[in-house]
Amino acid sequence: MAWVFLVLASFGEIFGVISLNLYVRQKTFPRLALVGITFGLGFLFLSQAMQEIPMSTAYAIWTGLGAAGAVLTGILFFGESAGWKRLLFLGCIIAGAVGLKWMD
Repeated sequence: MAWVFLVLASFGEIFGVISLNLYVRQKTFPRLALVGITFGLGFLFLSQAMQEIPMSTAYAIWTGLGAAGAVLTGILFFGESAGWKRLLFLGCIIAGAVGLKWMD
């Protein structure tokens, strides 16, 4: 169940960054509240995951999946560059997260 919590925490990180991007574009209280809620849920699920997964592994995978999700969201929904270098380094982030799971 801890790995499910970790994936949910990563979604909290991804949606938190999306919410932050939306808030920066139009500063309204509901968007600011969404930033707090999404990041808060991400931290809540991360704390649940860390009850069974070592801190270093959980945190690295959480940030890695969050970063990868943010990059993909930026490319797919916000018109950010999808150059080969960006995708190469995105693959490195994902490979690092997979490697840490193997080491656990």
